[in-house]
Amino acid sequence: MIWDKVAPLYDMFETLSNNKVFNGTGRVVAEEISADDCVLECACGTGAISKFIAPKCRELIATDMSEKMLRETYMKCRDFGNVRLGRSDIMHLRFRDGRFDKVVAGNVIHLLDDPYGALAELLRVCKSGGKVIIPTYINSDNNSLSTAQSVLEKVGFEFKSEFDIESYKAFFSGAGLTDVEYRVVEGNCPCAVAIITKE
Repeated sequence: MIWDKVAPLYDMFETLSNNKVFNGTGRVVAEEISADDCVLECACGTGAISKFIAPKCRELIATDMSEKMLRETYMKCRDFGNVRLGRSDIMHLRFRDGRFDKVVAGNVIHLLDDPYGALAELLRVCKSGGKVIIPTYINSDNNSLSTAQSVLEKVGFEFKSEFDIESYKAFFSGAGLTDVEYRVVEGNCPCAVAIITKE
């Protein structure tokens, strides 16, 4: 699995190429988290967002398909007693309907064959009135995402979708979602954070 191979170097790559956004995205997501929240994070990767969520919530279940990515998350979150880690497939979440107050999936939608299927799963496990928070790197005028993408593709990453802010908004509109707030974390490769309030 490509994610197992890149796990030890992933944070270094992000820090060198896009540090402002890499850390800023976690801070923006954490602003949506409350002290009583039970949070599910899918595709947690190395825990770049997890480390900002954990101090804010009652419980965080951080999941990923890659054991080595989860190991990186563990190193960042091991001092928090409210964090549990586990392998999970974003397309088939093993949680009951409406289980979580907040559901987070960072920088994964553009890698999936069926992003709408994943979105449906994220919404399914979120409580009514809760929030699904989906940060995703987007293209901007400086086209830095395309540059980073070409580097990542050379080491084995496969991008299924590519968004700018307008096509990102259109993606959620295409799912029939209207109660969506967008925040953009600016930097070399900006990140658009979609915040969906579930009806």
